[in-house]
Amino acid sequence: MILNALFFYLFAGVTVASAFMVIASRNPVHSVLFLILAFCNSAGLFVMLGAEYLAMLLVVVYVGAVAVLFLFVVMMLDVDFVELRQGFLQYLPIGALVGIILLVELLMGLGAWVIAPDVLNHGAEPMPALTEMSNIEAIGNVLYTKYIFFFQVAGLVLLVAMIGAIVLTLRHKEFVKRQSIAAQVARNPSTSIEVRKVESGKGI
Repeated sequence: MILNALFFYLFAGVTVASAFMVIASRNPVHSVLFLILAFCNSAGLFVMLGAEYLAMLLVVVYVGAVAVLFLFVVMMLDVDFVELRQGFLQYLPIGALVGIILLVELLMGLGAWVIAPDVLNHGAEPMPALTEMSNIEAIGNVLYTKYIFFFQVAGLVLLVAMIGAIVLTLRHKEFVKRQSIAAQVARNPSTSIEVRKVESGKGI
């Protein structure tokens, strides 16, 4: 029990510290590296909980794909982060309001757990024995039946976040020629080709 508690506090402490450094680091590359560290320690917590599938999923999908993709995007794209931060103050009230709402929700959840520890267990699904159902089957059974609506909403939120990130980082350069499908479709033979009669033995 002492060893389990030691590893739990180790993983939890490093996860919280890494999550804080993600938002506190001035260098975007360092923020992504701290994010990878937070994912790895979260995977360790999942292993201690007996959810090996979630731990491997977190490492393979988030660390191996999402976080590395973020790192390559930040390092390879010439994004002017100083220009992006110029409008920070005008969005500060909205961000502060969202932060206060999240803080109140966390305090309400913590207060409910301290005052009535059993209140959070009413909505939980009983975990079947591993001899009856594996972790993957149990997660899929709960995720795609009881929480299917929340799963779809989470996918929609990720889609909106992806579109917003593309819109914010997209920069059109004047000297770069881009394809215009409408202009190509609207062309006719008189504007697209020029017929020349070449005399025999002479070039163009």
